[in-house]
Amino acid sequence: MVHIYPFQAVRPAPGKAEDIAAVPYDVVSAEEAREIIEKNPLSFLRISRADALLPDKDPYSTEVYELSRDIFDEYCDSGLFLQDETAAMYVYRVHDDGRIYTGIACCADTREYESGQIRRHELTRYDKEEDRTRHIDTMNANTGPVVLLHGSHAEIKAILKKSTENREPDMVAHAANGSIHEIFAIRDEADLTRLHEIFVAIPALYIADGHHRCKSAVNIVEKRSEGGVKVPEETHHVLSVIFAEDEVKVHGYSRLLTDLAPLTPDSFLKKISDIAHVTPYGDADRSQFTLTPKIGGKGDHVFHLYLKGKWYECVIPHNPKITDIRALDVSVLQEQILIPFLGITDPRGDPRLQYLGGARPVRDLMTKVDSGEYAAAIAMQPVDVRTVFSIADAGGIMPPKSTWFEPKLLSGLLIHLLE
Repeated sequence: MVHIYPFQAVRPAPGKAEDIAAVPYDVVSAEEAREIIEKNPLSFLRISRADALLPDKDPYSTEVYELSRDIFDEYCDSGLFLQDETAAMYVYRVHDDGRIYTGIACCADTREYESGQIRRHELTRYDKEEDRTRHIDTMNANTGPVVLLHGSHAEIKAILKKSTENREPDMVAHAANGSIHEIFAIRDEADLTRLHEIFVAIPALYIADGHHRCKSAVNIVEKRSEGGVKVPEETHHVLSVIFAEDEVKVHGYSRLLTDLAPLTPDSFLKKISDIAHVTPYGDADRSQFTLTPKIGGKGDHVFHLYLKGKWYECVIPHNPKITDIRALDVSVLQEQILIPFLGITDPRGDPRLQYLGGARPVRDLMTKVDSGEYAAAIAMQPVDVRTVFSIADAGGIMPPKSTWFEPKLLSGLLIHLLE
């Protein structure tokens, strides 16, 4: 049983969505955010990455968080942001690379994260968690959505389709990657009631993206409840966009190795060949996000290694006795190659191991290795969504950077006030 709620969104004034909407705070560096803001002075990154405006300040200083709130207030006072007069849910629709993704923007309940009905599959990092907690607390608002998943449901799809048919979107924003983001308000009371009823019958939701945002929302409630203080109901709610499992795409999360010490490229390849079937892959389509296995069978662990200008397909046979998290490709890579061969025991903190999000063509991996910036790249296969569900249901935690979900949503289109 899960609960979803309509809310009175704060959103860009008519005609301003294009100028304000921005990529999520955590996909750009402060320097990249600063460059975007210079080109677009109204970008929501002024609020979500205010540290970009204060390059000489500690990015976690109180001054940075207060600047975010000051700019948000300025946008509201000047009419750049308006709050809806009545509560609604919203269809969030994304057109990207020939595919359409459709979800529901609403509020989920932080209490259901604590009770396990909103299920995680990743650990949060304290520094990132603390950063978002302070940001949300100072803003008194959720400024970026948590992306949640549920099993496919025909009636939900029908309501969302009806809510977008024969009407223009309330807001449209074009992202730099070419994707188009559309928002349609759902105000029909019968539809809102029915959506609530449907979700009450759904046993669980799964976090696809936004583990830190979700945990930070829980932290806010705990902080404001200290001493027995009763917080407003709205404070228990967290901004979310919920997609059906077949409305998202999962990419593999590539690994980059800064060096191969104590091995050489040849001895590293030899050691892998001792435990895996390794064959030259041949020419790779540089524009693709994933390399299609050529010899790996169903259930085998397959990854592709880029080393000294060549791709190799590496296949490790599946052990049928292992059915838990250890059976994931990323776990096998970590336990059988990165730890014993390179001594990389901490996949979260070892600086020799870096990550590249899956929605990047393989040419980006090749360029980073060919330039000498990295010694090798490893392209991973995507994890099935149902595998993520199963691990979360069992209370398991996947290795870091196991999944890259699409679509990636924009910030600044819908904001939820905590009071």
